[in-house]
Amino acid sequence: MTFDIEIVLRDHRDAIVDHISHQGNDIHAWTDADVHAVLKAMLVAIGRAKDPRSEARFVALRGFSWIVEPTAGGGVIAVEIPTGAAVAGPFDITQPKLDAMITRVLAAAAPAREVVH
Repeated sequence: MTFDIEIVLRDHRDAIVDHISHQGNDIHAWTDADVHAVLKAMLVAIGRAKDPRSEARFVALRGFSWIVEPTAGGGVIAVEIPTGAAVAGPFDITQPKLDAMITRVLAAAAPAREVVH
């Protein structure tokens, strides 16, 4: 499956459109691993938009805001980090189902003990 991602970096006026390929073609068959991979790909795409020459870095699924917005064709995933924001999709899945999947994946990625920053 290939889907579009629109990225707006902080202090930039124009959106950058990128394309992300994911091996899971049928979103209705996605597992938590698929959702995890898509969220990571979105965060990597923001980093790549900020600095196309940067090397791949470690990505942790924490410290960002997210929402699943319903659309006529299903839903889109929006994420925001200090660098900028991105919207991916639309995906042919209902907003509540995609929202629940992301909630579960992020809960599983949370530290097992309290973290002090």
